[in-house]
Amino acid sequence: MKETLLSNCERDFLLKAIAEKKRLDGRQTYDYRKMKITFGTDYGCCFVDLGKTRVMAQVSCELVAPKESRPNEGIMFFNIELSPMASPTFEQGRQSELSVKLNRQLERCLRNSKCIDTESLCVVSGEKVWKIRVDVHTLNHDGNLMDAASIAAITALCHFRRPDVGIQGDEVTVYSPEERDPIPLSIYHMPISVSFSFFQQGTFLLVDPCEREERVMDGLLMIAMNKHREICSIQSSGGIMLLKEQVMRCSKIASVKVSEITELLSKALENDRKARKEGGRCGFAESLPQERITALKIDETSVEMADVAEKARDIVHGAEAPPQMVPSPVVPVPGVGQVGQGLQNTWGLEEDDDDDEQEEEEAEECDSSGEEQEEKNTKMDKERHEKDASRKEVVEISDSEEEDVVVLHPETQVKTPKTAGPSSHQNGAATSKKRQKK
Repeated sequence: MKETLLSNCERDFLLKAIAEKKRLDGRQTYDYRKMKITFGTDYGCCFVDLGKTRVMAQVSCELVAPKESRPNEGIMFFNIELSPMASPTFEQGRQSELSVKLNRQLERCLRNSKCIDTESLCVVSGEKVWKIRVDVHTLNHDGNLMDAASIAAITALCHFRRPDVGIQGDEVTVYSPEERDPIPLSIYHMPISVSFSFFQQGTFLLVDPCEREERVMDGLLMIAMNKHREICSIQSSGGIMLLKEQVMRCSKIASVKVSEITELLSKALENDRKARKEGGRCGFAESLPQERITALKIDETSVEMADVAEKARDIVHGAEAPPQMVPSPVVPVPGVGQVGQGLQNTWGLEEDDDDDEQEEEEAEECDSSGEEQEEKNTKMDKERHEKDASRKEVVEISDSEEEDVVVLHPETQVKTPKTAGPSSHQNGAATSKKRQKK
């Protein structure tokens, strides 16, 4: 994402305020913003707040092979990461011109100044040395990243402890913190960077510029110095020509600021050392019970909880019983209701009576029609059952000579009694005639 440009009105306002020796946050010309140094739970983790600019530095180490040109010295590596979380203008996974410039300046400030004894990092000459890696992460960008990064890096190096090492023949043993106490790094001095911004071709000078002031500045001068007033590195950018008197003036101001920052840094390290020695909480664990991590918190209200049950019981017994009847609404005008004590309910009574009568009549009609329908249904069911039963009944005649004869309808019988009478009578007459002839 490209950086949003300042409007002409904002630019003119900032330059006019600087010409009148005024700043947006109310600081004086040579004042730093409020600085805060905190540490994490592990050794080598440091957070630096410079106003709204927030930077984290983390130091780590590992055993590696040394360089061929310097077999008796350890290796120092510095890396600055500008994450999009700090500013929308920073891009992930892509080195910008600002990150390259900050990396080079940090290496000049810490590695080239020989502030760390690299020979003490050698374990086995020509075979194994310690590689110290310093990763600086920008958490929020509000100007002057170089000063915050240099303070965080040197503080993290002073706070870091490397594991102890034992050598037996060709074997190298790395002991854990539980087995042996870790060893701090050997640091000769603490170089700290101080930034100066120039406006209107060097006419006006500011210390610790914020993000908006960096947009309108003409040039930037960064001086790295220790408390012994030794200049470790100096770099000018912006293409502005500076006079010798201006550089000397800046170096004097930087010596005062460096001594103040070094004192603050030493106090923070001493307080953390005491807290860890006493076994108290430090780092994030220290801020948890004090609720300093959360941004939103509610003030606690003191509430007396003694004899709460008795007070509640007295209040319940002393209260009046609730009324059994609830006052009903009143309709002075159709479509309007009122609720109050002692008022009569006239919420469409006439309409309700008519509606009730109609509903009762409809219910009676429905009941009578329902009974008739039920009677019809029962009759139809009975007839169907009788027909089904008659169809399913089967009668077999086993006395007859033909056992295969099956009568399906026993109700329809053959009319044999009528024909049986005359035949028997004729047979009787024939036998009587034969007897007479004999």
